[in-house]
Amino acid sequence: MKNTKEYLIPFAGLKLGKHHFEYQINNAFFEIFDYNEYQDSNIKVNLVLEKTNTLLELNLKHKGTVNVPCDLTSEDFDLPIKGKMKLIVRFGEEFNNDNEELLILPHGEFEIDVAQYIYELIVLSVPLRRVHPGIKDGSLKTEALTKLNELKINEENKKEEDIDPRWDKLKKLLTDK
Repeated sequence: MKNTKEYLIPFAGLKLGKHHFEYQINNAFFEIFDYNEYQDSNIKVNLVLEKTNTLLELNLKHKGTVNVPCDLTSEDFDLPIKGKMKLIVRFGEEFNNDNEELLILPHGEFEIDVAQYIYELIVLSVPLRRVHPGIKDGSLKTEALTKLNELKINEENKKEEDIDPRWDKLKKLLTDK
């Protein structure tokens, strides 16, 4: 992993209370983690760190867009994403990040690297199935969709063709009563 110095928060020098941090995330951030799923990204992350005598409370919120390919048509589009996360930082004997909502830092630590938490927050907020909004409202015109519509089986014609003429005679017996 590359340098994440700009995402280090030196909490030792901060006064008790709330402190606000803001990060603008683009593809250079994801290159730190060797993650190249997005063609482009523009995400704003707001972080509020509340420092008390015994612990730190981090509230992260993000909102923005990532440019991803559609799973159905492979057309690139800007997918709006947003999310939030709360992290409690306590102090103990040794480092422990087993719990996703609780981080234990060893006594004597003076800074926290929030890059990993920002990365996880953004990546987990992108849905697994990415469908272009133009498909849902019918405004997307692509070669793939045109070909799919041509090859689509017409259900009404298929039902009419599959009916056996002997059934018509049996149905007639039911209506003759």
